[in-house]
Amino acid sequence: MPIRYILKQLLMPPGVLLLLMLLGWWLRRRFPRVAMACFATGFGGLWLMSLPAAMQWAAGLLEREPVLEQAQWATLAQRADAIVILGAGREQNDPGWGRTDQPGLMALERLRYAARLARASALPLAATGGLHYGQPPSEAALMADAMRRDYGLEIRWLEEESRTTWENAVLSAELLQPQGVRRVVLVTQAWHMPRARWCFEQAGFEVITAPMGYLSAGYERPLGGWLPESRVIWQSSQLLNEVIGLLAYPIVHGKQ
Repeated sequence: MPIRYILKQLLMPPGVLLLLMLLGWWLRRRFPRVAMACFATGFGGLWLMSLPAAMQWAAGLLEREPVLEQAQWATLAQRADAIVILGAGREQNDPGWGRTDQPGLMALERLRYAARLARASALPLAATGGLHYGQPPSEAALMADAMRRDYGLEIRWLEEESRTTWENAVLSAELLQPQGVRRVVLVTQAWHMPRARWCFEQAGFEVITAPMGYLSAGYERPLGGWLPESRVIWQSSQLLNEVIGLLAYPIVHGKQ
């Protein structure tokens, strides 16, 4: 397992918050005030991350890309050359699928939306996503198989080496632009779209955003979303990862 993955899990919430609580317990006798501050920060952070109301508010700050209205779907072929689906992980060794790998839940959401767009516009499809710790098949290949089996559509181009959103864009450019594909309909979750769009524009694409999976939309919850929910911790972690990515990518990759 790459050390980068381990460090990310420890330094990103909820890992870092649990470490703060553990540090507070360890320091409780020698430095009680520091221990209390560590524990309060860790516990308070976990509590905040578990609140649907806080998560939805944060999602609303990220989900600013315009919705691609259904009335526009049929005209996409006049404005774009291809639909690009970003990879989103996998589920491994599922017995229900004969112990084969399958696209992750977010990837399936993207596939369904892309299939609707492709049927309405007749645009060709491209998928981008590399290997999981170097183990085949690639995320792009898994998505192509699911698209073929579940929706009866073929994905024409597979980019199978990328590991990050930046690499999704750069390696897709190497694959697609020599074949005349420069205007793309980009399919990913709404909260991920600002970073994805930036990357693909930096790689030389004209981008039409096709966001879905809005976390800010949510649904009616008891007490207005101020009761903690376990799933919301994961959703909050995704949002925090996006904020860090949005801040770090322009610094790390610079303006191309």
